[in-house]
Amino acid sequence: MSIFIGIRHEDKYKMERRAPLTPSHVARLIKEKKLDFIVQASPKRVFTDREYLDAGARVADNLNDCNVILGVKEMPLSFFEPGKTYVFFAHVIKGQSYNMPMLKKMMELKCNLIEYERIVDEQGKRLIFFGKYAGLAGMINSLWSLGQRLNRQGIDTPFLKIGQAHTYHSLAEAKEVISGVGQEIAEKGLPEQFLPLTIGFTGYGNVSIGAQEIAGLLPIKEISPEKLISLSDRAHLPNNLIYKIVFKEKDLSEPIDPQASFTLHDYYTHPENYRNQFEKYIPHLTLLMNCMYWDDRYPRIVTKDYIERLYTWGEPKLKAIGDITCDADGSIECTHKGTEIEEPVFVYDPFARKPVVGFEGKGILVMAVDILPSELPRDSSYGFADALMPFVKAISQADYDASLDDIDLPHAIKKALILHKGELTPSYKYIEKYLH
Repeated sequence: MSIFIGIRHEDKYKMERRAPLTPSHVARLIKEKKLDFIVQASPKRVFTDREYLDAGARVADNLNDCNVILGVKEMPLSFFEPGKTYVFFAHVIKGQSYNMPMLKKMMELKCNLIEYERIVDEQGKRLIFFGKYAGLAGMINSLWSLGQRLNRQGIDTPFLKIGQAHTYHSLAEAKEVISGVGQEIAEKGLPEQFLPLTIGFTGYGNVSIGAQEIAGLLPIKEISPEKLISLSDRAHLPNNLIYKIVFKEKDLSEPIDPQASFTLHDYYTHPENYRNQFEKYIPHLTLLMNCMYWDDRYPRIVTKDYIERLYTWGEPKLKAIGDITCDADGSIECTHKGTEIEEPVFVYDPFARKPVVGFEGKGILVMAVDILPSELPRDSSYGFADALMPFVKAISQADYDASLDDIDLPHAIKKALILHKGELTPSYKYIEKYLH
């Protein structure tokens, strides 16, 4: 009997158009691994039903005949069926309250859950991810947002020529436009009134790498965080150069004990012993790209209280924040929730402490789209599928009725098995406290 692998139609967001496997990847898996696929019909997926049919898959309205189902984002409670195996970004490992009903439903139905986010190597490095594409799209969006915001403040820049990421057919097309903007800046310079233009990046992982790749299309010079603070004499700075600063953990936080020194291991082990020190850099930034991992054990780097103080002193240099990490009330506290592609930005009023959708208003502009890779759906799906493809056969052919120890799965996949026959596996038993 054939084991059918299902590819789910994404429906969490209107503009979610990604797929975990592209038609070309499906064709290769059918030919080389003798696998069978059923693709759920979709009117909006970036790859058409016809492309999957031509690849050799079946296309159907439902995935009832599938034993293993691959998706991207969270799935509705009504979609799950007893005993099946689901592979997607479930977003439950932090005990996210909004996804606990979904996890409970999967437990009730004795489902198996493999979480992409937890497929890691022995060093804990993620093997299957969209992160770089979040950085790529996030940087495109942030340069577009910066241009629009400055325009509303009466400052015209070449950034006005950049569009939101999803308006481009491909990443290559977006890069071509941004390269043109970079060339114009190099030749003609930028308006004096907001020089020097400085872009700060928190973090140095896949997301930050993607964001820096786009920034690298501009005339960029990298400087240290220490150098940033002294970069204030406009008269001696060129107007055709943009300064890039990458902030690491030691730049963001410091030990509460003044006698203690910063060590990365201690910071990760005992974050409660550290406090934010990023505020000393914020007044010197034009654009902040937040690309780092964060959870509520760590200090916030931009608080609502600080933003209020910043605006009390007058109009700050900081014009926009590209919050790619998009943690609600998280490291950027004024990111109250992720934004949608259709309404990607808001202006946070530091005195009313309220966001207003759009580019207008008093306060700091925030771009916080929480499905950024879907703004580059074709490119990001290809990149993701390249990483996922080597694991598909093992995932689809494993005997999930066996005991956890006896399931024949690659080690990286088994570590990502959050639910086995509806039970939290030992590494994820801690999630139980969030279920009630």
